[in-house]
Amino acid sequence: MAHTGRSATTLGEWEAKFDERTAVLDCRHRASTARLVGKLEFRSPGGEQMPILIGPTPKPGQLMIYDSRGDGQMYLRFNSAGGALTITLTPRRRTAARGQLTLCGTATLGRRSFACRTFPPQQTRVVQISSGPADSALNDSLFDIARDVALRLRAEHVAITTKPAEGAGKPTFAVTMQGRIEEPAASELTITVHQGFYRSRYVPWYRPLDKKRLPTAPTGWMSWNTYFDQAGEKENLDEARIGAKYLKPYGLQIWSIESWQDNSPCLPVSKFHHLSLRPCAKQFPHGMPWLAMQIRQFGFVPGLWSVPFGTGDEEFYRQHKGWFLHHPDGRPMSNWCGKFVLDPSQPAVRRFMTECNRRMVEWGYDFFKIDGQWGGHRDYSAQFYEVPEVRAAFQRPCENPFELCTKALRKGIGPNRILLAGAAHFTGPEVAVTDAARVGADVASPGHPTGWRNYLDQARMILTGLFVHGIVWYCDPDTLLVGTGAPIEQARLIATAIALSGQVTFAGDKLGELTPERMWLLQRCLPVCDVRPLDLYPINQLAPIWDLKISRPFAHWDIVSLFNFSTEADTTMDVEMAELGLDAEKHYLVYDFWAGRLLGRFSGRVSLEVKRQSNMLLAIHEDLGRPQFLSTDRHLTQGAVSLTALEWDESLLTLSGESEMVAGEQTRLTFSVPAGFQSKAVEAARAQVGRIDRNDDGMVVVEIGSSRATTATWQLRFAAESGRRK
Repeated sequence: MAHTGRSATTLGEWEAKFDERTAVLDCRHRASTARLVGKLEFRSPGGEQMPILIGPTPKPGQLMIYDSRGDGQMYLRFNSAGGALTITLTPRRRTAARGQLTLCGTATLGRRSFACRTFPPQQTRVVQISSGPADSALNDSLFDIARDVALRLRAEHVAITTKPAEGAGKPTFAVTMQGRIEEPAASELTITVHQGFYRSRYVPWYRPLDKKRLPTAPTGWMSWNTYFDQAGEKENLDEARIGAKYLKPYGLQIWSIESWQDNSPCLPVSKFHHLSLRPCAKQFPHGMPWLAMQIRQFGFVPGLWSVPFGTGDEEFYRQHKGWFLHHPDGRPMSNWCGKFVLDPSQPAVRRFMTECNRRMVEWGYDFFKIDGQWGGHRDYSAQFYEVPEVRAAFQRPCENPFELCTKALRKGIGPNRILLAGAAHFTGPEVAVTDAARVGADVASPGHPTGWRNYLDQARMILTGLFVHGIVWYCDPDTLLVGTGAPIEQARLIATAIALSGQVTFAGDKLGELTPERMWLLQRCLPVCDVRPLDLYPINQLAPIWDLKISRPFAHWDIVSLFNFSTEADTTMDVEMAELGLDAEKHYLVYDFWAGRLLGRFSGRVSLEVKRQSNMLLAIHEDLGRPQFLSTDRHLTQGAVSLTALEWDESLLTLSGESEMVAGEQTRLTFSVPAGFQSKAVEAARAQVGRIDRNDDGMVVVEIGSSRATTATWQLRFAAESGRRK
């Protein structure tokens, strides 16, 4: 056998180096700086390790695998096409070769990279999302948000695990790829760098979301889906007074004013006097600057809805007739945004758009919801300006009118205020200037209150846009309504869908009419949990299982919702742990949030009954064989937004942690205490210990409370009993 030591080969965009003395392969993609370094190993079916060496007549991109007699049995060939580097097992002899090739090492991509899944399954039953650097056995890729670069791995078996962070450098990932020579479909390992992954597939105006400026999705309240066009300053301030008491302590941030323009108390929107910036005197007698000050006194950020692409104000139209679009016969063009629609080809018009937003900033507003941008219908701005008849009416040649509009609007708002694009789409230019985007239809409309069909539409829209959420913008599925118009099971279902996906969360119920149970449910969705997708592709099926994987320096757990979207019957849902990207061989504790009970210890799979038009909300923790945290009722994510520390001291048999407290609320903490341990004492600092329940099923439930917002520390001490499970 030849022992030439090392080989280095340039294959297209890749450089591959192999050291036969260590069997280490070093693959570098020059343009993206992606790198995968690992040990190559080939084993026969009997477990014999067969050496991988540089052949006697070295050929670029080719290695040889030898048997115990020193005979070359198969080639290991490297090929490159574009950003793909493929390692192929090829038999050298006539009889069939058998055995497994493994590449095990580490990969790096970029400073904002994370493990994910980019190859969609044939059917989507489980949706993966994460809070923190969570891992899943289903992941097959790395993605760097900052540069829009994906490193995609294809093999019969792929495993990616996030390694502990070291300093401020690039995240590092442990990678294992395996293939078999006896199956042609399994005989290749492919490593592909896809530069412009989102830009070339889904988001032409890709721009990474600035999470330093806006760390999580916005929260707030707005009137439209219950008051529609009838909410004036009195109604808004009456609601804000209740919101300040019951929702602001939980994380509600924004109070956004809808339908405030002159002539706005009566639909359609095209008749509203959008561009004059004159409020409806009857509904807003003190004016918009005064209202912004009142909102701030309640502790909220003032927000404002606008439609700056047209108007229904005939006087304004007559005064600025040259700014508007007309048919060849002189009739003004109209759409959903106005009886008279602006011509964005004119610099003066775009300057006016900028100035309108600047004036609203001067009024004291810091959140802007700009509507009418939908690209799915020619009656709305994004597509309206693409219509040949409309483009022919422009006063100047203009290739990108809607993009110019979005830039003008953002310029007026400024870089540090929140812009939510109403009815926006990730394929449009609004991505480049927008913080958040309304992706769903109205959850209610005049004469058509919220019902089951509306909730289904919300859930579908959450999934369709989920893959861009937290990456290019925050998705807004429209208002979360939990009021008494729907059964509590349906309200829980849609609250879960919005809370687990971490999307924009605006309440819209008449708050004074909410029962304590419904207000409690709304509070469980605040603040928004910082969530990003793990499945980086559109999901157009109404998947029944949503898995939020939570990763913190002190613990990892899954919050899983089983949705029964059927209107017909209850159903039994069988869930394999492997479907959730969990280890099928391990045991897990499963806790039912709505019922407040530990369902048991499971391995491999769990089978549960889910009632129609409802969901089960589960916390799934690996069974650690000792007392451990299970859940808290502070939030539907059960610890993701409130638990800040967790530690088990084996020598002292003590479980301790820290929880962020809401002033005046009793927070329930739930723990599993297996056989062999006895709870001795519960203590807390900066909080008072209330009720303690010790259940026969091995659960301990502790209530703690504080009169002020603080971070409480707590401690549970245990004694070991005979027969303790090791």
